[in-house]
Amino acid sequence: MLIEDLQVILKVAEFRSITAAAANLDMRTATASVAIKRVEKALGAELFIRTTRHLRLSNAGERYLPQCQQALNMLEQAKLNMKDDLDIIDGELRIALSSDLGRNIVLPWIDDFMMTYPNISLRANISDSNIDFYRDSVDMALRYGSPNDANLYGFKICNVPRILCASQAYLDENGTPKHPHDLASHNGLFYQLQDIIKDVWDFSHRETSHQEKGFKIKMNGQHASNDGDLVRRWCVASKGIAIKSCLDMSNDLLSGKVVNILPEFSPTPTELWLIFPSRQSITPAARLLRDTCREKSSHILQQLIKKGILDDSVLT
Repeated sequence: MLIEDLQVILKVAEFRSITAAAANLDMRTATASVAIKRVEKALGAELFIRTTRHLRLSNAGERYLPQCQQALNMLEQAKLNMKDDLDIIDGELRIALSSDLGRNIVLPWIDDFMMTYPNISLRANISDSNIDFYRDSVDMALRYGSPNDANLYGFKICNVPRILCASQAYLDENGTPKHPHDLASHNGLFYQLQDIIKDVWDFSHRETSHQEKGFKIKMNGQHASNDGDLVRRWCVASKGIAIKSCLDMSNDLLSGKVVNILPEFSPTPTELWLIFPSRQSITPAARLLRDTCREKSSHILQQLIKKGILDDSVLT
């Protein structure tokens, strides 16, 4: 019986399917079946009751698997503690990244990180869809917005203002809005999440030091996508006006490909977080990657502040 066999057992119990567990672990179904038989032979008991359509834990399996999980957690934590003590930075980074931020901003950060730590390998999941840590086989996710699940662990990377932006060519042809109410006559570029098009835009404007006024604008537009990178490309290509993360648009803002519109009216801001499904996923390499993301994102924000695109309150 191997430690890897026990990992197979736990995945089969999670998915209630040998085939699904094997796919999640990137192995053949026959290999997973042999692993189950090895464990059951070593224990002298069947862990699963199998029928032609269903698979469920036996009484022995229900008693054994919780302690098996605890034992594997202890072994993994012992390995992490040893690597901490010896300053060993290695392993595979299985990270989920959003399409725009991941492709254009974060992957170059990770390339630099891997040059510094050559024993690190990378498996990147690029998608704007919601992440299921178990279904998608990732150990961490770099995402906008703080985690809303108390079972997750996370580190805040930075504050992220959103920016209303367009190319100067689009504004020259269609006029520059002076107030959020002017936006209704412009072509909005929309992000779409699970069939919901984000075509209602919220802004706040500080009237006095103690009072803010909000504006909610229903936009019109001909372009919508569930891929944030495509929305950015449309914006650069003068197809319309978009609300985007200042990190996503940082290269285009700094190069002058797009400009910040109505800077005195602020779209709802967000935060960047590095999220983990468990404490065991927070490896020494993951903590160093967290520090790298904080350093790199701070540098971008400081560049945007220096150019007058953001004010320095974003760093507090």
